[in-house]
Amino acid sequence: MAGRFTPRPRPAPTARAFAPAPASVPRPACPADGIRRRWTPPAGPYDLGLVLGPLRRGPADPTFRAAPDGALWRTARTPAGAGTLRVRGAGDAVDAEAWGPGAAWMLEQLPDLLGEADRPEAFTPRHRLLVEALRRRPGLRLCRTGLVLESLIPSVLEQKVTTVEAYRAWRLLLLKYGEPAPGPASAPGPAPGGMRVMPDARTWALIPSWEWHKAGVDAKRSSTILRAVRVARRMEEAAAMEPEQAAARLRLIPGIGPWTAAEVVQRSNGAPDAVTVGDLHLPGIVGHALGGDRDADDSTMLELLAPYAGQRHRATRLILLSGGTPSRRAPRMPVRDIAPL
Repeated sequence: MAGRFTPRPRPAPTARAFAPAPASVPRPACPADGIRRRWTPPAGPYDLGLVLGPLRRGPADPTFRAAPDGALWRTARTPAGAGTLRVRGAGDAVDAEAWGPGAAWMLEQLPDLLGEADRPEAFTPRHRLLVEALRRRPGLRLCRTGLVLESLIPSVLEQKVTTVEAYRAWRLLLLKYGEPAPGPASAPGPAPGGMRVMPDARTWALIPSWEWHKAGVDAKRSSTILRAVRVARRMEEAAAMEPEQAAARLRLIPGIGPWTAAEVVQRSNGAPDAVTVGDLHLPGIVGHALGGDRDADDSTMLELLAPYAGQRHRATRLILLSGGTPSRRAPRMPVRDIAPL
């Protein structure tokens, strides 16, 4: 693991001098035609929706769209700049097209994104529920984005709040501070219209405190995001590390714990063994599915998942996909009403 580092303190910018440019500022037009690539997945069942599904942060996520023709659209802030990617199954292959400065990077990383490096054959189900889940969902593969901040920031937004609140905050912040997606995806209209690219690290760092408040993000979560984006390069380096080292790197940032680190490396590093501990519902779901214990805690969950060491994240994905979750006995966590300033 790399040595501990301390973000360099910076003076607080004034809103007048440093406020990010409004999202409506005109940007250079992108060519109508993108660049294309066809990729053939490894032999065996393959489900594009299952592979990319974890990257979607709610049905109105501005960075992810499912089009009526079956294509999936995604935007990303790549090392080369903003990019838009469209992928669609074409028989035994996947056709991809990309736009923007990050287009070439996105197509180069396409096999990793779509799970080429994943090894689903390493998973052996040992419970009847998982045998059935694997039979029904044989096309599951774990994606690997190679990008950290795009998973880290929404994961921090999801800390200790309902998914409705977190998805709303992500959407509002991207609509105001994000960049219009390159190519046809930013045009208004039906899917995939109105897509946005996540802001760069500097723009995140300059969002005024009242805008975080208006999006429903408390000071603890916004401060964690600000600490992370100030060392964005060090954060992005984690995508090339082994998952355990990557998680340790992320946890050097105050406010990022085991739950957040696991949620990130599952996506950025394609980590098949990263278990989401500290979750409000997951221990009970796993406990109910594998041991009939709907009141299980983290330690019980880890004991039940021990036979799947090395593949525990895949096991929990299959459990969630199986539908074998316990019925709710308590009301949902209420959505907080944070009035704007």
